[in-house]
Amino acid sequence: MKNRTREYRHTIWASYLGYVTQAVVNNLSPLLFLTFRSEYGIGLEKITLLITLNFGIQLLVDLLSALRIDRIGYRTGVVAAHICAALGLAGLSVLPELCGRLFGSPYAGLVICVILYALGGGLIEVLISPIVEACPTESKDAAMSLLHSFYCWGQMAVVLLSTLFFAAAGMARWRLLCVLWALLPACNAVYFMRVPIRTLEEEHGTMPLTGLFRQKMFWVFFVLMLCAGASELSMSQWASAFAESGLNVRKAAGDLAGPCMFAALMGTARVMHAKLSERIPLKRFMIGCGVLCIAGYLLAVYAPTPLPGLAGCGICGFSAGIMWPGTFSLAARTLPGGGTAMFALLALAGDVGCSVGPTVVGMASAESGDLKSGLMMAVIFPILLCIGMLLWSRLRAGEE
Repeated sequence: MKNRTREYRHTIWASYLGYVTQAVVNNLSPLLFLTFRSEYGIGLEKITLLITLNFGIQLLVDLLSALRIDRIGYRTGVVAAHICAALGLAGLSVLPELCGRLFGSPYAGLVICVILYALGGGLIEVLISPIVEACPTESKDAAMSLLHSFYCWGQMAVVLLSTLFFAAAGMARWRLLCVLWALLPACNAVYFMRVPIRTLEEEHGTMPLTGLFRQKMFWVFFVLMLCAGASELSMSQWASAFAESGLNVRKAAGDLAGPCMFAALMGTARVMHAKLSERIPLKRFMIGCGVLCIAGYLLAVYAPTPLPGLAGCGICGFSAGIMWPGTFSLAARTLPGGGTAMFALLALAGDVGCSVGPTVVGMASAESGDLKSGLMMAVIFPILLCIGMLLWSRLRAGEE
């Protein structure tokens, strides 16, 4: 097994870089939104549509991949994903101005770039997890948690390295930054052309979608993944605003205590689980994280002073870290014939949760006029996750 694992170590490293690419796709453009607004005269409502377009296309890719990705193949799909991501990121430096000159619409250039890198990001999300799951690693749970930690490190790297670049080179050189970040998926596309790749279907065969839909376990995992995405994004998307308005923390500190702290603690939790996966069963880890996430939300909402409130935000990030990769691992173990289609549908469920969670918080906050009330509504997601884990355990015991 160790010899076989060494053969696939480059596959795993390429997959790590794939998740860093996913983080770049989702987090680089938001750093440039105000620049787009000032240079191209684009209103905030159109910039908001870019966010919706990005995640909408990724959702569509998740759905279509469940039907078609097995016919395309892992290697072709993952290489194409990185090429699309590279073209979209690099295109940010030239396409808006080119479309502005040709058609009088720099916004059209931005839309083309978003479509390209969203296609890449969606395929990466669908394919990287099953590629790693199919590798002959000694501990599948540990490999999956470590893989997903690289999204967190990638998110931090995008924010911190881009900030350093702007400080050193100036905001006017933002086009060069886009090209530099595009080198990552371009090089990783070449890397994926050369590494060995196995498929889940080679090892376990393929379960048809109709058979997958008839499995009660699948729908339990679907709900678990939706709750995982909602538990994570409900806090991470609102953490900075919550720290500033709800806890009266200065904006700069709120930004650091929001996305960066959240990503750092999520990544730490995933690395810790990778180290402890052989000692602590994944079921206990998942239920424990669900309970801890509930406690984090309650602490953030009801803390009498800012410091424990910020600690509650951090606890949410730490506890949410295991939910997404843990659900993938449980699903692969419980339904080994689900294949890539199952991973695609679970990614779809997670992305739906990533959209639903922050929306629930925003709507509840608007209704009450208090962000704390909105975050209190999000507690329902880790509660449902704990209930789902207990249901999975009961169904699993019945099968045995």
